This record gives sequence, C-alpha cells and structure tokens, in this order.
Amino acid sequence: MRTGTFLLLAGFLCAVAARSDAADCISIHEAGRHIGETKCVTGQVVRVKVGAKGVHFLDFCEDQMSCPFTVVVFASDLKDVGDVRRLAGRSIEIHGAVKAYDGRPEIILSRISQIEGGAAMIPPLPKSYDVENRGHFSAGRRFPSKKPSKKRAKPNTTLVFGDVESSAAPE
Repeated sequence: MRTGTFLLLAGFLCAVAARSDAADCISIHEAGRHIGETKCVTGQVVRVKVGAKGVHFLDFCEDQMSCPFTVVVFASDLKDVGDVRRLAGRSIEIHGAVKAYDGRPEIILSRISQIEGGAAMIPPLPKSYDVENRGHFSAGRRFPSKKPSKKRAKPNTTLVFGDVESSAAPE
C-alpha cells in the first residue's frame, strides 16, 4: 500500500515538474520581448533552409521575412548538433540566448542539448556530408566505384602451330 502511494506521489511530482518546464517556454511571437535573456522558445519548424557557406536556418513561418523568430545553426556547429534537416515539420523547444539580428530575434543553436523533446533525437550528419558545398555529397564518392573486372586472356585463334609452309623441303 505504501509503495503504491509513493509511486502515485512520485508520478504526480514528475508531471508537475514537466508542466512547469513547459510553462517556462515562450512562443516565437513573444521572443522579441526577451532579447538579451536566456529563454526557452517553442514552435513548429516549417522548413530548414541552407544559406551561404553551409549556415542552416530553422524557419517557423512560410514567409521567412515576416517571421518573428528564427534559429541559426552555423556550419562549424553541425557536427555537434546533428542533421537539423530532420527537424522540418516537428515542434521543438530550444533553449538559449535570444539575440537580435537584422531586427528579428534568433537563437544560435550550437549544441544538441539546447533542443528538448522528441526533436532531440536527430541523427548525426552523414560522414560524407559537405557543409561547405551546401549539402552536396562531394567529400569522396557517394557510391563506391565499380571494381575493374578481371579479363581473361582469350586464346589467339589466328595463330597456327606447326607452320605448314616452312616445314616443306627447300627446292
């Protein structure tokens, strides 16, 4: 009886703690009021866009220019964060310092630990992913080259053994 009550109480406390963590997150529309603070921002990623020199942008709106918030992942941080292209269509909670860039708030994602929830299970980048070349698989070959086939020497059918003309007696 005591074990059941203890488990029920522990479950209740975990639920309250999880709900209070989710309550600390603000929406992407409120992020502009918290520039300079370290906050948790929640929203659904509409698409992941690759910019110049491999910089990845997580867009939360269809129109990027009118969107009130964005997440930036620099090419040098992709190895620590993982394959952020898989975040498209997912709801994420991102923790970090809210900064202003070009008049819009943003968080720079540099570690996978900044993302919470189901989105934190993104796979690492493929080893051959070239961030400098906008995601093209150019570091090495994408598919292994074919091995050269072993050619068997065909017997020469024009060669005649025992030259018939030279074996005749000279005149």
